[in-house]
Amino acid sequence: MAQMKVADLRGSIDSADLGLLPNASDDQTAQFQNAVNRAVDRGRALFLPAGTYPVANLRLPSGTLIVGVPGRTRLVYQGGGGQLIRAEGVSNIGIQGVTFDGANRSIGDFTEGLLHFVGVRNLAIENCDIAGSSKMGVVLDRCSGRVENCRIYGAAEAGLRSNEADGLAITGNTITDCANGGIWVHRWREGEDGTIVSGNRVERIGARYGGTGQFGNGINVFRAHGVMISNNRITDCAFSAIRSNTGSNVQILGNSCLRSGECAIYSEFNFQGAVIANNIVDGGTTGISIANFMDGGRMSVCSGNIIRNISEDGPYPPEVSGFGIGIAAEADTTLTGNVIEGAPKFGMLLGWGPYMRNIVASQNILRDCGTGIAVTVVDGAGPAAITNNIVQGSERGAIKGYRWLEPATGELNNSARHANLTITGNQVSA
Repeated sequence: MAQMKVADLRGSIDSADLGLLPNASDDQTAQFQNAVNRAVDRGRALFLPAGTYPVANLRLPSGTLIVGVPGRTRLVYQGGGGQLIRAEGVSNIGIQGVTFDGANRSIGDFTEGLLHFVGVRNLAIENCDIAGSSKMGVVLDRCSGRVENCRIYGAAEAGLRSNEADGLAITGNTITDCANGGIWVHRWREGEDGTIVSGNRVERIGARYGGTGQFGNGINVFRAHGVMISNNRITDCAFSAIRSNTGSNVQILGNSCLRSGECAIYSEFNFQGAVIANNIVDGGTTGISIANFMDGGRMSVCSGNIIRNISEDGPYPPEVSGFGIGIAAEADTTLTGNVIEGAPKFGMLLGWGPYMRNIVASQNILRDCGTGIAVTVVDGAGPAAITNNIVQGSERGAIKGYRWLEPATGELNNSARHANLTITGNQVSA
């Protein structure tokens, strides 16, 4: 009744008045499309009473507002090689309180999601369920607006994918049990994006297509700059909880990342500018990796993170960098105020071969790690300062020089054996 009163206050049209009845046994696509069009023509919201509506290939015009009864108004996709809903080149689309059920039926080759929005300005999807898509749940191409307080689950690919966003917020959603990814914020070409991804729950994300990190991530940024990822809870992802690939000026703040199958938080490849702060990482093969200086990856602040329960057992053989690392960083980066416990290989890995420049590791606590801090001493590596850290209980040394993954020095604590290294004020104990 509460939802119906809200709809009445908005001057909605009950779908039954337009010949669209719930729980019909036959396909209701024509009746539904007619009801949407007539409601828009009258400048009214379309209210859908509780029940099931079998439909497919609906098109939403500008000004569409559809209001359902949360959890009880269900649009069930009838198949036929299309998708459930599409809107393209329109504006001011609102959908509230509707369940979209893909019924795991085949989606057409020309679309990638059960719900597909292209070039939509001011889109609002609120308090909806999107389930059982045979591809992605929601696809947004060049859209602005928000997806808020929705539940997306059981997608055979990613739960939600945005491409080339233009002022988008993805907030307060629950995305679970998707086979290839949770939330993807992508661009076809590098550029400013500015999407806000905040307050979401992302759980049990698989990597159906395999690979070494292209899939299986809770939140994935690709070529999108200026993205803010904050206060999300991300658990049980096959690869990373948060993976930013070529995302400059990204902020990854205050997230809880539990039981990641590979590196929990990744800022990688050709990025410039990343702030990774105040996150909790519990479980993963690497806690945080700020990598690929050889490809232009540089400039970051990594502070105030808690990292624990890191494993050396990953989803594929560790061919290059190995697993079991708390934080790895390469260029123009400060690492301050982090607490790392139980990283079996390295608490911190500074640099990779000759790829290190301007690293500061200061005022961190490292407990019960294999080697507390491993720093590259390969010829050509740039400067690093390792100061005022507490290193306790490291089995294979507190601060040591490495050539890639092989130890190359004895203890370096509070000494200056290499001209590019400043190591002072650290406290080491068994």
